[in-house]
Amino acid sequence: MTTHNHSGTALITGASSGIGAIYAQRLAQRGHDLILVARNRARLEQLARRITDDTGRSVEIVTADLGQPADVRRIEEILRTDASITTLVNNAGVGGAAPLLGSDVDKMQAMIELNVTALTRLTYAAAPAFVARGRGTIINIASIVAVAPEVLNGVYGGSKAFVLAFTQSLQHELAGKGVRIQAVLPGATRTEFWDTAGHPVENLPQSMVMSGDDLVDAALAGLDQGEVFTVPSLPDVADWQAFETARAALGPNLSRSEPGARYGITR
Repeated sequence: MTTHNHSGTALITGASSGIGAIYAQRLAQRGHDLILVARNRARLEQLARRITDDTGRSVEIVTADLGQPADVRRIEEILRTDASITTLVNNAGVGGAAPLLGSDVDKMQAMIELNVTALTRLTYAAAPAFVARGRGTIINIASIVAVAPEVLNGVYGGSKAFVLAFTQSLQHELAGKGVRIQAVLPGATRTEFWDTAGHPVENLPQSMVMSGDDLVDAALAGLDQGEVFTVPSLPDVADWQAFETARAALGPNLSRSEPGARYGITR
């Protein structure tokens, strides 16, 4: 299928397989040229050929390990200087299923560097240019563990809670500046993530495992509908709205001059 409309260029991290590769296919079909970033050059080249053959879009590949500061800086420079980029998909990340006390702290630090630091720096590189042009989209791939950190490894949950909070802040700060912001919170998805995390997806109840294609299609539908937070498996958006309403209700009492009366502290 060749596309003729042009929607600018989408830069996608972690694009060589799984969710990132599906985003690449879908965004090309929507008229985007692509810059695909990942460590595995052979997979990137294969994906780029397939997308170009199918859609006719221009696809550039950049081999980079976003766990390495020098490689992150290279991608930052692309985001700052390439005025054709209209969309950033912060998809690169790594997970963990082992309990905190059974995890290697160096690997946990590396997880934070990729899931938090790289995502933050790339967003900081893209957002000012998008604001200056009054146009742009930032999609951050979080996880349902952002709101259910007890489900998997605690550092992984904490890193994705950062992605969710960071996205909330971005939406607040950039509202009205022409930049669309979205956090996607996948549940269990049939990708290589689970093998890397040491917990094969075949071991999960299959009723809770979504295909990568369905996940990305639902996430993009949520983007089209103006959702800032998209949980692809959530049947009723009212459930998320109730969560947000409860969170907002805490606001007036989160910072006060006196302790809560339940503590019985008097002066």
